[in-house]
Amino acid sequence: MPSKLSSLIGWLQEYEVISRYRKQWFLAALFLVLAAAATLAVPLAFRGLVDAGITTEASDLKFIYLLVLAIILAVVTASRFYMMSWLGERVVADIRQRVFKNVLRQSPVYFETLQTGEVLSRLTSDTTVIQTLVGSSISIALRSALMLLGGMAMMLVTSIWLATVMIVLLLLIVLPLWAMGRRVRKMSRASQDKVADTSAMAGEVLNAVTTVQAFVREAYEQKRFDAAVEAAFNEAKTRITVRALLTVLTITMAFAVIVFVLWMGARQVTAGAMTIGELTQFVLYAVFIAGSIGALSETFGDVQRAAGAMERLVELMQEAPELVDSTQPHEPIIFSSKDAIVLKEVTFVYPSRPDFLAMHLVSFVVPQGARYALVGTSGAGKSTLFSLLLRFYEPRSGQIQIFGRDASEWPVGDLRNSIGIVSQEPVIFATSALENIRYGRLDASDEEVIAAAKTAHAHGFITALPQGYGSFLGERGVRLSGGQKQRISIARAILKNPPILLLDEATSALDAESEREVQLALDAVLPGRTSLTIAHRLSTVMQADRIIVLEDGAVIEQGTHDTLLTQGGLYARLAKLQFT
Repeated sequence: MPSKLSSLIGWLQEYEVISRYRKQWFLAALFLVLAAAATLAVPLAFRGLVDAGITTEASDLKFIYLLVLAIILAVVTASRFYMMSWLGERVVADIRQRVFKNVLRQSPVYFETLQTGEVLSRLTSDTTVIQTLVGSSISIALRSALMLLGGMAMMLVTSIWLATVMIVLLLLIVLPLWAMGRRVRKMSRASQDKVADTSAMAGEVLNAVTTVQAFVREAYEQKRFDAAVEAAFNEAKTRITVRALLTVLTITMAFAVIVFVLWMGARQVTAGAMTIGELTQFVLYAVFIAGSIGALSETFGDVQRAAGAMERLVELMQEAPELVDSTQPHEPIIFSSKDAIVLKEVTFVYPSRPDFLAMHLVSFVVPQGARYALVGTSGAGKSTLFSLLLRFYEPRSGQIQIFGRDASEWPVGDLRNSIGIVSQEPVIFATSALENIRYGRLDASDEEVIAAAKTAHAHGFITALPQGYGSFLGERGVRLSGGQKQRISIARAILKNPPILLLDEATSALDAESEREVQLALDAVLPGRTSLTIAHRLSTVMQADRIIVLEDGAVIEQGTHDTLLTQGGLYARLAKLQFT
């Protein structure tokens, strides 16, 4: 166990959760040592009482000494508990913050292989294991280790012969049991992985609960979840069985050794080689040692579980993001270039699908202030292009320039601040309508938020909500219709007021009347602003300055609505299907 404990402490030190709280760790260690010293002094007091005689006048001071020891022990034990519990909560809070911060920096490709539920499980269940370790188990382990070493030292002082026999037997019997702990650690990691699987499954099902109910798959999903829970339970049952057996063997053998040595001590008292007070002192120290061994055997499992949990958390903390800002000094943001967006022979494949060419030698220029549109069948690469502009992914080859500057040279935050996006599936947070729109610009006043909502034609339905702009919209906006969510998203982008606006089917969820209102709002907002619109409804892009037609990740046509109609290509066929 010391090696596991030292490795855990090494991890904690690496992430500065020890150096940052030196004062608290020092006080906790001090109270720990004082508590151990006070406890080890108790047998000495009992020895004096037994040898001097309990009923003599001299014993009165001995009783007072015992009372003072008890008060000291109570104070320092309570102080140790407070400091270690505080450290446990603080360390877990720091770890959660570090894990979440690093996860937020990851690119979308990271989440193609790691489920959100897995991350949440590590943030909750794994950090709770660390909290138990730091706030309780480490304290118990260190206290037990001090009591074990101190008790053995005092036993040596009391009777070298008996103490030597006891120590040798304990080493021969107990040490081999530590080897079983390696198996416990592997089981702990496997058990935590199973729990994470159940969390991931539950999160996935609950996020799609309407689909589950629409297909009447409640029983099916319950069966799947029950199977995952049972698998986690069986893994945990195996772990606790091995841990229980380890505890039984450790405590039984340790007490067998202690009883044998006490039997030898009783023979020495009979022979006159020891006093009854010395044997009493030796017995109390033996009890301390037995208790310490029992406590260490129990905390050993906690340390093993925490080691497995820390490995999973360290994986998240050490995961390097795919996208890293340039180390060169940041240049001032200049929007003076006549071209807002330039793509030069851009080629891209998704890391999870290396054999599929999502974009192939795409080139076009969007002048500043122009309204461009992207049209094409599903899977043509339109949304992929938006992801590349926002640097969610990096192109395999080619170049993307934003306002005359290579996209890779932009600080990621500055680049994304200069681009606003209204996605096809708008994200609504579980907060008020006011805060959902203010997400576009956190320092915006209430008046500015309301103005953006009016521009997006969202003011009417928001004021009709029970608490108006203060109304809670529910998780993922369940209290809103699809069109209302879209208008909240548009208001958020309007409030952000970026020089470039990306619209991904911005009016796809609206009825004809709402679409007309939002289109009028966009017509008022877009002039003078660079915009790139993805559209399947060609009626929304007829007035675009230029339409770019994509198919199979390549540009096959460019031009105005009228020009493309005369060419008789893909755009003309799509227009015929929609307008005829």
